[in-house]
Amino acid sequence: MRRILFAGALSLAIATIAASAPAVAADLPQAPPPMPRAPAFVPVPVYNWSGFYVGINGGWGFGTSNWTNSLFGNSGDFNLSGGVAGGTVGANWQFSQFVVGVEGDIDWSNINGSTSNGLCAGTTCSTKNTWLSTIRGRAGFAADRILFYGTGGGAFGSIQASGAAFTNTSSTQFGWTAGAGIEGALTDNLTARIEYLYVDLGNNTCSVVCFPGSTNVSFKTSMVRAGLDFKFGGF
Repeated sequence: MRRILFAGALSLAIATIAASAPAVAADLPQAPPPMPRAPAFVPVPVYNWSGFYVGINGGWGFGTSNWTNSLFGNSGDFNLSGGVAGGTVGANWQFSQFVVGVEGDIDWSNINGSTSNGLCAGTTCSTKNTWLSTIRGRAGFAADRILFYGTGGGAFGSIQASGAAFTNTSSTQFGWTAGAGIEGALTDNLTARIEYLYVDLGNNTCSVVCFPGSTNVSFKTSMVRAGLDFKFGGF
């Protein structure tokens, strides 16, 4: 009899606990929702400056010329100025953030000026540059799509000397150039730049055509140019 009573009490207790289990579970704190997964990291592409390029450039030159005669002295420095425009071709190689390259350009030029001082008193001495070309090395530091660079090399072009009382003379002169610039990538293939170049073409020797004795005509100019280049991919 006791066994029957004990078994009944045990069954009743189990049934009571089972019935109350959902209510107890409902009172327990709920688990927090799962945290959203962070998006996968995608590195930003770094611009590659390596590759061949061609482009156009244009700007303004301003400088000085001096006529010096072995018998009659000199004219003193006088001002030159005028526009330039032309084409560019080159190549870059990038190593980490450092960029080295080689570049050539040839420009139509109208940098000119005249004086009637000193040696040229009583007449007008004129100096004109009609074309100008440079072959230069470049080296710089790339901050992704911006390149800061220095440049230097050889320069050559015409020095034309003329005056009211004598025949014009023109020769191709060789000299040097140096400067610096900044260039930015507008797209993966198109870049824009602004640069400064100093150019010294030395002296055009204008012998007795200009004055008795030997006359040297110097040409020195600073140029500020802007340009657009199209790059043909990387190496």
